[in-house]
Amino acid sequence: MTIDRRTLLAGGLALAGTPTFAAPAFPDKRPARGDRRFTSPAVEREIVRVSKLIADPKLRWMFGNCYPNTLDTTVKMSTIGSQPDAFVITGDIPCLWLRDSAAQVKPYLHLVRDDPKLGELFRGLIARQARSILIDPYANAFMEDPTAKTNLGWALEDETTMKPGVAERKWEIDSLCYPMRLAHGYWQATRDPRPFDATWAQAARASIRTFREQQRKDGPGPYSFRRNAPQPTETLLWGHGNPTRPVGLIHSGFRPSDDACLYPFLIPANLFAVSALRELAIVASEARQDAALSTDATALATEVEAALRQWGTMRLKDGREVWAYEVDGYGNAVFMDDANVPSLSGLAYLGCVAPSNPLWQRTRDAAWSEANPWFFRGSKAKGIGGPHVGAGQIWPMSLTIRALSATDDATILACLRTLRDTDGGTGFMHEAFDQDDPAKFTREWFAWANGLFGELIVHLAATRPALLKAPL
Repeated sequence: MTIDRRTLLAGGLALAGTPTFAAPAFPDKRPARGDRRFTSPAVEREIVRVSKLIADPKLRWMFGNCYPNTLDTTVKMSTIGSQPDAFVITGDIPCLWLRDSAAQVKPYLHLVRDDPKLGELFRGLIARQARSILIDPYANAFMEDPTAKTNLGWALEDETTMKPGVAERKWEIDSLCYPMRLAHGYWQATRDPRPFDATWAQAARASIRTFREQQRKDGPGPYSFRRNAPQPTETLLWGHGNPTRPVGLIHSGFRPSDDACLYPFLIPANLFAVSALRELAIVASEARQDAALSTDATALATEVEAALRQWGTMRLKDGREVWAYEVDGYGNAVFMDDANVPSLSGLAYLGCVAPSNPLWQRTRDAAWSEANPWFFRGSKAKGIGGPHVGAGQIWPMSLTIRALSATDDATILACLRTLRDTDGGTGFMHEAFDQDDPAKFTREWFAWANGLFGELIVHLAATRPALLKAPL
């Protein structure tokens, strides 16, 4: 199956289902019960519970469609030996992205202790991610069959070392951070040591080794990548990206959007690495009593954090100090933000900074202004996009992250209204929509964006239920 990720536009999801908590005016868009890939009783109860708190009928309908979308449409469960295995695709692309799959299941993490079947999904995904990392820690996406060649048409001729089982080999720091975050989240929620076996520990060590290789203290390291494509964001200059001076930061070939970095020190990804490594250290110590792995992860986190303090900030023309988006270690820096997470706007959501942190607040405010070339303000909406889709295209993900990070009701309500009114009548989130015409959008089936929207609504039900109960 070959899909052009950049030109996959709205094409009609055509999923018929049985009503859950949809208002009569809005047809349920979930698959029929017998066609759902995975069903969790705890998640079904959560849909009913939270839906009762949502006064706005369209917002309630969208939550009912979006929140279970990962389970309904993207999960394939099996076993390897006697252990669960979970393969979670992105939606319209039939491959597992390390980043997307971890983010897609996060909205269900608080329910995992109430549903043994849901626990199997988490254990199966943690195991699948560990095995995938051991295939190639530089890859961002993987095939279901670990012996298969890629089925992604755009990756077939890439100039890089493509191993069986790898779908795409774009080196992105966050590809290794998200499995660490998933492991820590599961451990904190369950205190269940079963997923953290020798294979998991081996993958964790491979991840740390890869981060150290990409500090490039002794040369460019073993990874290179080139692609013949019309967009310069699809390839790396000379296979390694623009020049840098080794300063202790980790190089990233690509951003979480899968677009090439301008300067290889991607600051939000390095900040995420610091947090994820510290979480890995906790799991290694508490779940495995592996002091060596824990110490190694902590040491690298401390080193990168020190480099971030020295190299990770910049000043805007008006004199404000902010986190840079990318730097090169020579003093060059670029300020922008991209909707994909880790982003500068998403640092508080990821727990890399406190929401009250003044440096982050200045950075967030600049990212949501004309200081960011990828911030768009149209006749129908304002928000952040990115080079992946192009100018004037707002990503719902940026609005959801803004609402999840906000501490004032007005900002949250504004984001909710925009998310409600820019679905193009589909009842789902998309990759991006046109700032002047939300009926024009990309990726009708994008499970990460759907799950993130569901996570926002569940978060508000727990922290600010009055906002959901009031008319929008």
